[in-house]
Amino acid sequence: MNSPEGILYVVATPIGNLEDITLRALRVLREVDVIYSEDTRETRVLLAHYSISTPLKSHLGGESRKIREILAHLDAGRAVAIVSDRGMPGISDPGEAIVRAAIESGHRVVVIPGPNAAITALVASGLPTERFVFEGFLPKAGTARAERLERLRFERRTMVFHESPARFVQLLADLSDVLGKERPAACARELTKMHEEIVRGTLGTLLDHFLKHRPRGELILVVSGTSEQETPTLEDAYALLEAAIASGTPVSEAVKSIARATGVPRNTLYEHALKVIGRTPEPREP
Repeated sequence: MNSPEGILYVVATPIGNLEDITLRALRVLREVDVIYSEDTRETRVLLAHYSISTPLKSHLGGESRKIREILAHLDAGRAVAIVSDRGMPGISDPGEAIVRAAIESGHRVVVIPGPNAAITALVASGLPTERFVFEGFLPKAGTARAERLERLRFERRTMVFHESPARFVQLLADLSDVLGKERPAACARELTKMHEEIVRGTLGTLLDHFLKHRPRGELILVVSGTSEQETPTLEDAYALLEAAIASGTPVSEAVKSIARATGVPRNTLYEHALKVIGRTPEPREP
């Protein structure tokens, strides 16, 4: 691709159906000097389908070395495209680090928009879309998972989660325990593929469904936020703060996050945090 400078193209690819790709994406993939993907086997299927012969490499395996390799191409004035196995690179994806490195090195980054599984699932869920938050994968276990789940109890925005089939039932069980079995939810499975399925209901009905039908394929869970009437108490906020500090979260970060989630003033939370860690707040000037 003729360019006076190296350009990194972030190219969205189909999440299932190979027809879900833009004309612009196809043109860019044909014209760049090299394509970097997660799994070259996945990407080769797409490139072969559209008769694209651009050199293909993987950006996985020794990520820092691969990033230096990509930056060397950009430094030499070449055009590089990065793609994920499916969807938009950089969302719960190694492409995030590549984009950051290219920007920090002063290179131009151009995003070629297209399919995104999380947005597709959100729209298909029928749940509120005006305000939503992408939670991706929760911590797998321990205090970090418990803390994140507890914070979500007061989240008013619609929430979108990724999870593997092996851990999907556990995710539904944990969310049911914390948010309640009656919380509206939907699971989008195998989006745009032959066996696409949208299961709508509540966390409880979804849990019952997937206990009877083993989760398979690519799964996305969409969960409604809490109602305006369900507001956290000061004791709730303190409990969240204490759990965050116990898990190693820096005080300033914990205070900011919990203040946003609960509506409790930061000063109130900060003073409680200092008591928790055994420090006395400094007296304020009159």
